Amino acid sequence: MTQMQNQQIIKVNGVDVAYRFDGPQNGRVLLVANSLMANGSMWDWNVPAFADRYRVLRYDKRGHGGTATSPGPYSIAQLADDAIGLLDALQIKQAHFMGLSIGGMIGQQLGARYADRVHSLSICNSASEMPPRSLWEERFEIAKAQGITGLVDGTIKRWFTAPFIERAPGDIEKVRQMILGTDVNGYIACGSAVRDMAQSTMLLKIKTPTLVLSGRHDPACTVDQGTVLHRLIDQSQRVILEDAAHLSNIEQPAAFNQAVRGFIDSVDNTL
Repeated sequence: MTQMQNQQIIKVNGVDVAYRFDGPQNGRVLLVANSLMANGSMWDWNVPAFADRYRVLRYDKRGHGGTATSPGPYSIAQLADDAIGLLDALQIKQAHFMGLSIGGMIGQQLGARYADRVHSLSICNSASEMPPRSLWEERFEIAKAQGITGLVDGTIKRWFTAPFIERAPGDIEKVRQMILGTDVNGYIACGSAVRDMAQSTMLLKIKTPTLVLSGRHDPACTVDQGTVLHRLIDQSQRVILEDAAHLSNIEQPAAFNQAVRGFIDSVDNTL
């Protein structure tokens, strides 16, 4: 599967954006934002754990999945504006937010710049800066020369621990197909946003209730990078999932779902 199933399309900031809803129509909205080289299907392991109570809104950021690719490079601020633009287009005033990797970077922008639009932030396997630039330039050169195929094996090794890759071939194949479905230009445009990101100072502006979640063995957005988020975001909560790398929501779905659901419920119960 290379795309989110049952997706709909809506125009946001001049781009056709793919999205879908799960859960009760009268539930409070939970907006979820994907990682790089991913689409809304990356949350298939998680949506059922939230959709009994929340109206889960998945979407593909520009350049990914079923959403159109506009000329790059993009910025994280631009991608955050798209997320708000989607809420506006769907006439949603406020939502809980859960984002992983670049999705969590978008969430940092939402908390700092659009505090009145988010009830809570769950920032998962993310960071506020992602140096060095040379790492990104190297990946972009591979993508230009070989396509996404040239990046898929290295990406899977960063996203999951070796034991999980060995024991869950079905999950790994589904993720592989999702990665391979990514548009090269969309990947480079969004990857450039991560390359150019410098958001640590911005974290001091976030007053929204925030959960910072990391995977113990994540080589992409490390525990240390998560600790920076936790220390700079006022009164944030911290969870570290053991036996998980970058896509902790797929490698440890039960622990991930329990941690994030418990946090969102704790905030939602006060609204």
